[in-house]
Amino acid sequence: MMFDGFDDFEMPTEGARIRVRRSGQGTPLLLLHGYPQTGAMWHKVAERLRDRHTLVVADLRGYGQSAKPATAPDHAPYSKRAMASDMVQVMAALGYDRFLIAAHDRGARVAHRLMLDHPGRVAAAVLLDIAPTREMYADTTDAFAQAYWHWFFLCQAAPFPERMIGGDPRFYWLKKCGSGSAGLSPFTPEALAEYLAAWTPETIHASCEDYRAAATIDLRHDEEDGGARVECPLRVLWGEHGVIERCFDALAEWRKRAVDVSGRSLPGGHYLAEELPDLVAEEIHLFFTEKGSDLLQQEPSLRTPAG
Repeated sequence: MMFDGFDDFEMPTEGARIRVRRSGQGTPLLLLHGYPQTGAMWHKVAERLRDRHTLVVADLRGYGQSAKPATAPDHAPYSKRAMASDMVQVMAALGYDRFLIAAHDRGARVAHRLMLDHPGRVAAAVLLDIAPTREMYADTTDAFAQAYWHWFFLCQAAPFPERMIGGDPRFYWLKKCGSGSAGLSPFTPEALAEYLAAWTPETIHASCEDYRAAATIDLRHDEEDGGARVECPLRVLWGEHGVIERCFDALAEWRKRAVDVSGRSLPGGHYLAEELPDLVAEEIHLFFTEKGSDLLQQEPSLRTPAG
């Protein structure tokens, strides 16, 4: 069973209610998922890290069992700023003023915004298979546009993508997530069942809003940052059989946006946490042992709260 022994509950934030699964011991580690998934994408890695960290596995607003707030003309309710604020509020309510992050895909974009908007909250972070949003749009090539066609489809005005996906949502999900180098093999039956059950009309609309925000208000927030860079240590991992490897110099792009960047490719595709859980868990553990745990251990408030 996925997340056996984890507490499973909802937490209110200013703009949403966030589904959280929590377990483990040690320094707090927030795990954030990507599109079009839920926190279930971390189930294999979580089993390998729960004896090393207190794990907080969240569904982003708009996804899984978290709330799908009404949107706005500027898509602000689905901006990465709003999603990042959710996570800061959740972690603070759990008693963690500073914490570690490991995040994939859209969740990694949320993590990036969180580190910029809330400097000092994150001791160190691991980001899976992305380059920064602003640089990816700015450096779009034919190869990237063909591989990441969904970026340019999902941001179209409602209800066009919603209705197209809604015509056969299961087919869309399986096609979108099964078209990578590993096909559908990374996904266990239990995880796949959760993803497909969560792929409702409400989630489809909210996820489109996520991408509409990415193409508009998120870019504006990025530009307003000017030359600001993430200051905490950053580890970037990407799949050697994926689009980031083919189309971008991930380390060079992240060094435009962060001060302390290391990383490497792993022998997999986009869904690294499910395809290569042993390797991803070990990378996370080694990096946080080197860069994050000493910072956290200096602050007693970061230990798991009593009860």
